[in-house]
Amino acid sequence: MKIFYGVQGTGNGHIARARMMAKELELAGIETTFLFSGRATDGYFDMDVFKDYQLRTGLTFITNHGKVDYLKTAFDAKFKTFFSDIKTLDLSDYDLVITDFEPISAWAAKKQKKPLLGIGNQYAYHHTIPREGSDPIADLVIKHFAPADKAIGLHWHHFGQPIFPPIMEGLDLSRDLVKSKIIVYLPFEDQQEVVNLLAPFEKFQFHISTPHPIESKFAHITFSPMCIEQFQKDLHDCGGVICNAGFALVSEALQLGKKILVKPLHAQMEQTSNAAALKQLGYAHIMHNLDVNTIEHWLHYNQSVHVTYPNTARILTQWIQGGMPEMNEDFIEAVWDKVDIVHIAH
Repeated sequence: MKIFYGVQGTGNGHIARARMMAKELELAGIETTFLFSGRATDGYFDMDVFKDYQLRTGLTFITNHGKVDYLKTAFDAKFKTFFSDIKTLDLSDYDLVITDFEPISAWAAKKQKKPLLGIGNQYAYHHTIPREGSDPIADLVIKHFAPADKAIGLHWHHFGQPIFPPIMEGLDLSRDLVKSKIIVYLPFEDQQEVVNLLAPFEKFQFHISTPHPIESKFAHITFSPMCIEQFQKDLHDCGGVICNAGFALVSEALQLGKKILVKPLHAQMEQTSNAAALKQLGYAHIMHNLDVNTIEHWLHYNQSVHVTYPNTARILTQWIQGGMPEMNEDFIEAVWDKVDIVHIAH
């Protein structure tokens, strides 16, 4: 079996999911070619697991001060290149195309009538789940940006719908917790605003992950270049995580039992809806703007939720190998029965 796998590169969460799927597909003996689009070609890191992967320009959303700028997104989009990439992508040697909300692979599969499977958080919005900040543009994006013949939506809870738990590595609770150590990953915000926000809290050590090196004049605020190995180490022993409301990092933080504060991107339906879901589930604190009072309250909050998820990547790989049969209610229920939730007091 040969699979072509398209991955949206705008956020690291899509790539993190793809890493897990790449490992399980290889273990299953399935030959897979990966394509990434949506960010500058020099912006990818720790990509060895994908071997001879392909890069395309694709489409991405432009953000400005923590908000998606639809007008600038449209002006900056290289539509001629995008349509050319769809036309020239040859999928004739592949048995199945998988898209993690990646549009070139999805539309090329549609054009060439190849079986097409969508896997990702965005596909959960085909079902009735917590949803906030929706608008006509957001609805069009969800339906048409990377359409799929069959879709597997991922979320932190099933909400009574046929969706799956997150795709991630099995992570254990840390025994060497540093309560004052806080991981900060807010790549779509103005980093100087983030520093100003954190500066008053000198009893805490803030580790800000950034794709570009930045110097800090505060001893308790450190900038670290993005590196999967170092980020995972910091995430493992930190006391809490401040991040945007993307799906993958929050999933990791939940599985590690970290307290979480999310700041969703404005005008980005998935993130505002993720924040609404986290609030409903009681899994995280929310701030809709960079707010010093919310930060202070959260820093001194001493409870978190530890959610243990199954190896969703392995379950899906086995399902793909089995011919992707229709999933009945018993199958979905058996997957979620493997999820364990524990409330932790620190």
